[in-house]
Amino acid sequence: MSGHSKWSTIKRKKGVVDAKRGKIFTQLIRELTTAARCGGGDPDANPRLRLAVGKARAANMPKDNIERAIKKGTGELEGETFDEIRYEGYGPGGAAVIVDTLTDNRNRTAGDVRHLFSKYGGNLGASGCVAYLFDKRGVLVFDIGEVDKDALMEAAMEADAEDIVEENGTIEIHTAAEGFDRVREALEAQNFTSPSAEISMLPQTTVSLTGKEAQTMIKLFEGLDEHEDVKQVYANFDISEEELMQAAGGN
Repeated sequence: MSGHSKWSTIKRKKGVVDAKRGKIFTQLIRELTTAARCGGGDPDANPRLRLAVGKARAANMPKDNIERAIKKGTGELEGETFDEIRYEGYGPGGAAVIVDTLTDNRNRTAGDVRHLFSKYGGNLGASGCVAYLFDKRGVLVFDIGEVDKDALMEAAMEADAEDIVEENGTIEIHTAAEGFDRVREALEAQNFTSPSAEISMLPQTTVSLTGKEAQTMIKLFEGLDEHEDVKQVYANFDISEEELMQAAGGN
């Protein structure tokens, strides 16, 4: 497991997801607003908005907050406009890193992201410098302890999922980006609702990191993940279970 999936596992082990509830709500509101601005306010006709609404509901966001964010996106209410900006670069050990952001201040976000890369032994590159090392895929994550594993795998295969990955107590269902909604809806029809479902960037190959490089990469990921403007971070690093436990035990 690598990059975003690895960091998701670390967050669960650290128990930091609930502690960052404020940032989660901020990001969800920005995504709801942006999705509505780009594709309209009807979730049934706007797959991106439908996914955002699902995430907001899963996070127990009040219905009024969801509706207000959508109306800001469609122009029915006044609201800020957020730009979607992707940054690409290299982290410790030469690992490729992609940072997707939603921001109302390009200069602030660019400066902050550049600072974090520099602080933790990385550097930003030109647009497109590492994106070719990743494939755009749909990813649905399930906790093995919360589902009937065999039934889930059978349902995923029947829905024509591309791959099924079991690791670190989770099952990941991978789909083609254009088939994501179809597979997700097919699984939900059989009562398999993923707490983490999204279009992701999966690395084609990984870079193994150990020791100081591994721990510094985790710090870079953590710093980026904590930033209010950062929507998602992807990387092609891989670390051992021992390194993972050290990171999970850190402050």
